[in-house]
Amino acid sequence: MAKALFNTKYLIIGNSAGGIAAAEAIRQIDDVGTITIVSDEPYPAYSRILLPKYLTGERNFEQTLLRHDDFYANNTIDFLPGRMVSMLMLESHAVQMENGEQISFQKLLLATGGTPIVPKVDGLHKQGVFNFIKLDDVKAIDKYLPNVQKAVVIGGGLIGTSAAEALAKRGVKVTIVELAGRMLAAMLDEYASSVVENVVTNAGIDTITGHTVASVIGDSRVEGVILDDGREIPCQMLVVAIGVTPRLDLVRDTEIQVNRGIVVDLHMRTSHEDIYACGDVVEAHDFVHDQNRVIPVWPGAQFSGRIAGMNMAGGDIEYQGCTSMNTMGYFGLNIASGGIVNPPDNSYELLVNKSNSNYQKLVIKDDALVGMEFIGDINKSGIILNIMRAGVDVGNVKNILISEDACGLTYLLWKLRRSTARSDSVTTNLNRCQESNNYL
Repeated sequence: MAKALFNTKYLIIGNSAGGIAAAEAIRQIDDVGTITIVSDEPYPAYSRILLPKYLTGERNFEQTLLRHDDFYANNTIDFLPGRMVSMLMLESHAVQMENGEQISFQKLLLATGGTPIVPKVDGLHKQGVFNFIKLDDVKAIDKYLPNVQKAVVIGGGLIGTSAAEALAKRGVKVTIVELAGRMLAAMLDEYASSVVENVVTNAGIDTITGHTVASVIGDSRVEGVILDDGREIPCQMLVVAIGVTPRLDLVRDTEIQVNRGIVVDLHMRTSHEDIYACGDVVEAHDFVHDQNRVIPVWPGAQFSGRIAGMNMAGGDIEYQGCTSMNTMGYFGLNIASGGIVNPPDNSYELLVNKSNSNYQKLVIKDDALVGMEFIGDINKSGIILNIMRAGVDVGNVKNILISEDACGLTYLLWKLRRSTARSDSVTTNLNRCQESNNYL
């Protein structure tokens, strides 16, 4: 018979951005209810966005931590690192751990994040093949690097390009292989993609687009790869960095409603009244598309985790939504994008401004901002994102939006704060969006 480990009021499975934000929100409302965080990783909460800088040596582990070492003790949180939850027992309000022990709860938050997307490639079991999602992945890469002169990275998106940059800075000759016709295709338009590709190429990284890796060469360890067109690329390391998909193993075969991710309402509550979910594992409200979508971005995990935590502790707060948004930097080039950057038809209006090394692009639909791209100077992206979130009519201020006049944007935002009943939300979201601009 399984033995109960202990009882807790709030159980959080997951120790990254969403789980930590939820715990902090709970403590703002309930300073005595017991909180337990379970993590399958043996580390305190760290920033996965900073993993490339950890690999290059620009940050040590302590500099990647999301909170100080005493965070758990100061917030009276029972932290169980390196522990795996194997099963949800919804009727008894408990979970079973991999070792057979159980934890009972009153409220549960699923902040389990995503799992790496693994392509169908022959030979991925061989030594020298790595993911680039967790700290242990990066530690394993670091340990293996003395054996590596050349590496291939599958994936020219956000994770793959970051991994390639880090490896190049460690002196490895890198080739990026991307199935799409251009790099960062999901978050940048053709012009912006070409700018990034030029920067990456000038840094010594080769890029192959429109193709993928079909198989891995080598007996027991990586000696090269064969592409889908038959080309061979010699290498000693293969990094699979396509992206992540919601980690749904715990909720499969339960009553919790799942589509592409766990389905939640605006309170971040699942189809079970005492179970909430947040972050990369959920389908949550996208304020641009006005529907629930899987949005695996860091700010979304933070925002949704905070809302979940407040509501778990008795609040009644609705999630204002998130959208696809990323701030990144490659070899000194700063990039910010959000919302719809590649409109599907000509019913969208594009505002474009190219000046010197800067590029600005705004996408408008029915006089509402629905997308943005900035290359070079990205300082305005937080304000623009906030205006997008507010959903205001920008038909009469388009010239201000695309101009170099930062004062004009500030004045516009001031008017937004004062002119609508949504001013509190606008102000709050401005602060959040400005923070998201600096999350790298």
